[in-house]
Amino acid sequence: MRVTVLGSAAGGGFPQWNCNCPNCTGVRRGTSRAVPRTQSSLFVRPDDGVDGVLINASPDILQQIQAHPALQPARALRDTAIAGVVLMDGQVDHATGLFMLRERGTPLPLWCTAPVEADLTEGNPILRVLSHYCGVSLQRIPIDGTAFRVPGVDGLQFRALPLSSKAAPYSPHREHPVPGDNIGLSIVDERAGRSVFYAPGLGDITPPVLDAMTGSDVVMVDGTFWTDTEMQTVGVGRKTARAIGHLPQSGPGGMVEWLRRLPARTRRILVHINNTNPILDPDSPERALLAREGIEVAEDRMDIQP
Repeated sequence: MRVTVLGSAAGGGFPQWNCNCPNCTGVRRGTSRAVPRTQSSLFVRPDDGVDGVLINASPDILQQIQAHPALQPARALRDTAIAGVVLMDGQVDHATGLFMLRERGTPLPLWCTAPVEADLTEGNPILRVLSHYCGVSLQRIPIDGTAFRVPGVDGLQFRALPLSSKAAPYSPHREHPVPGDNIGLSIVDERAGRSVFYAPGLGDITPPVLDAMTGSDVVMVDGTFWTDTEMQTVGVGRKTARAIGHLPQSGPGGMVEWLRRLPARTRRILVHINNTNPILDPDSPERALLAREGIEVAEDRMDIQP
C-alpha cells in the first residue's frame, strides 16, 4: 500500500492564522527552517491502484487535492480518486472538509462510528447539511475489532480500535467519553502482509493500543504537544495536553517513552502536530532528541510504503 500524508498539522494548521508564537512567527518571517503544514489527514491506496481512502476530511481538503494530483486522476469530466472517507473522530479539523466534497454526483461513501455519526447529526450537523447536496452513504465503523473494507479499494483491510481521548467540544459527552468518540486505525495490505497503525488523537496507551502498535510495521501517532503544559507555557491556552485528549511526547509516560518499547524494525512517525510544538523546528533540541530516538516528524506530501 501507499500512504500519503495530505496534512500533518493539528487544528488550525501551521502557521495558525491568528498566532504569533515563536514557531508561527519564524515560519512567516523565514527565520526558521520549519515548513508550513495543513490540517491532519491521509490518503491510502493499494500500490497498483488509483482509487483510495481519504482518512479524515480536513478543512484544507481543497488545497490538499490541488497539491496531490493523484487525488484527481481526470478519467472523466467529473472525477475523484476518493473512493470513500473514514473519520477517526468528529473534530472540526477532521470532519468539516466534508462540506467541500458536496459536488459529488452520487452520495459520498462515509465510514464513522455511532458516536461520531450522532455528533455530526446533532452537535455539528454536517450530515444533515450534506443531505441537501450529494448526500452521504453512511457506513458504521465497528469498534469490536471486526475488520471492514472500502469498496473499490482492493486489498486493504481496516480495523478500528477505541482510544482514550476526547470527543469534539460540541459533543454532549465531551467530558464523559464513550467508546467510539475517537479511534485508532490499523490498515493492512492483505497482499504484502504489511500494516500501519494511525492514531492522530491519543490520550493514553492502553494494552490494546500497545499491542496494535507493536504489531504494525509503521506507527503514526499523536504528536500534538511536546509537554503537557505547552499551551500554558506559550501563553495560548489554559488547558493541559492530557485535559484535551492528547498524550504529550516528553516526560514520564510520554509518547517518546512508549515508542521506545516498540520493536526496532518499527517505523515511528509523529502526526497531528500543534503549531506551538518545538519539534516543528528542525533545528530545535527537541527535534534532535527525536532523531536520536529514531522518531520522524510528519510533513505534508510525505509518502510511506510499509
